[in-house]
Amino acid sequence: MDFGLVLQTDPPASRVVALMRRAEHNGFRYGWTFDSAVLWQEPFVIYSQILAGTERLTVGPMVTNPGTRTWEVTASTFATLNDMFGNRTVCGIGRGDSAMRVAGRKPNTLARISEAMKVIRALGRGEEADLGGARIRIPWIKEGAEVPVWMAAYGPKALKMAGEEADGFILQLADLYLTEYMVKAVRDAAAAAGRDPSEVTICVAAPAYVTEDDSPAALAHARDQCRWFGGMVGNHVADLVARYGERSADVPAELTDYIKARQGYDYAHHGRSGNPDTAFVPDEIVDRFCVIGPAERHIEKLTALRALGVDQFAVYDMHDAQEGTIDAYGSRIIPAVNS
Repeated sequence: MDFGLVLQTDPPASRVVALMRRAEHNGFRYGWTFDSAVLWQEPFVIYSQILAGTERLTVGPMVTNPGTRTWEVTASTFATLNDMFGNRTVCGIGRGDSAMRVAGRKPNTLARISEAMKVIRALGRGEEADLGGARIRIPWIKEGAEVPVWMAAYGPKALKMAGEEADGFILQLADLYLTEYMVKAVRDAAAAAGRDPSEVTICVAAPAYVTEDDSPAALAHARDQCRWFGGMVGNHVADLVARYGERSADVPAELTDYIKARQGYDYAHHGRSGNPDTAFVPDEIVDRFCVIGPAERHIEKLTALRALGVDQFAVYDMHDAQEGTIDAYGSRIIPAVNS
């Protein structure tokens, strides 16, 4: 199983770079960041510094979207980084929750994501693509360039599209039941489309917090540090409930039931521990969606995720133990999972 580190691009950028270098030293192979131009600093500028300061790390957004940048700009940016540092980028893409809503726009449609994935992938390889009626190609891209496109999804139509079209599937939660359910949906869709399901990389992303023991106090602190994640996922879940209803055969109740007490969301606290808008998230959801507790619990859950077909676990590291989590994974958890 591969491991990734997910960070927000809060200033100073030098700290983001330092944490990514620390992650590579501890055996992480991927470095991901949020991509929301108003809330955080521009990630692609920082990727250049991360790539220059590491040897093997693959970097990319978790996730960008097809609405905040034109697609040829996105493809050219990835291709430029690849030309400078080798093929060490991956394009995570989704509807654009915070990036679009903070800028006063609605998240993108699945049809727009589908079109953008095709264009970005083709242009990033140096191939010709149709950009709104104009056939274009980026002439300086060298043979062998690649920009894999991984799609974030929760709902039935998005899962189907990820299986049919994406190079990878990003699932932003670590619940074992929901992971099994959604990985199956993606792989079934890939097989129905005539693809080899094993060619779709499966990435689960969730907060991880390593405690010294499993005492009530230690677990309570870890839950409070990771509770924000249930609120972030709740934004996407609320969209699904609005589309499919509170009870639908198309969306598991295990995903939707917990947002009944949700009363809104302020993006000023997006993805941060202590977010006051996530008080509605119960401990049970934190335990299910995240990976918390002593190292042994992490090893157990990650081993179970790997058995479900997960190829990468990406650690959301937005809490008060960033360095400690990276080091614990490097010294104890990654070696044990991959022994």
